[in-house]
Amino acid sequence: MAEAGSWPSIRRHGLLSTESLLDLFEVAGTRRTEIMTRRRPALVLLEHPQHGRAVIRDQKPLSEAKLAGCLCDGLTPTQWLRMLNTKVFFWVDPRRLTNLRDARAYRRQRQLVLRVDSRRLIEAYADRIYLSDRNTGTTSPFAHRRGRDTFLPFATNGRRRVVELAIEGGVPDVRKYVLRAEEIGGDQIDVVLFERS
Repeated sequence: MAEAGSWPSIRRHGLLSTESLLDLFEVAGTRRTEIMTRRRPALVLLEHPQHGRAVIRDQKPLSEAKLAGCLCDGLTPTQWLRMLNTKVFFWVDPRRLTNLRDARAYRRQRQLVLRVDSRRLIEAYADRIYLSDRNTGTTSPFAHRRGRDTFLPFATNGRRRVVELAIEGGVPDVRKYVLRAEEIGGDQIDVVLFERS
């Protein structure tokens, strides 16, 4: 799920992590540090004379206070947020997408939903894929324990259940793997923007 209106940018630049977007849009200094290391209560708009506009999603479901209480391995909330901001995330179960769309913070907003060919994506990015058995970007309703072993490399995941699939840095060529891109919700008619035949 991405911000409505972002399909042209994603098609052009790929599905990029927050860190990779900041690199592309040449965001530096204090603004970059704040975006990478602090919880985002609202969307962040990036603008660039060559690359146009991009939106970095909020982190409303995450509480820094709750996060501080559930981190282990000596991690701080700042370090956890930085870790999240180096990855892009995919749900492996469509029900999780539905739950996120129906969450109070998002249910009235229009969203871009990308459905991807997971087999081809995994084959292409296996060395940069990390799997998690929990939603790593929320502390609600429960702040589950999380640490350095929350993200396991794809090759070493074993039999652990998978909730999230994360790709380090992002997927610059995501358009090759998208099966369907559609804008949904927001009390408007759903619109298919792209569908692979």
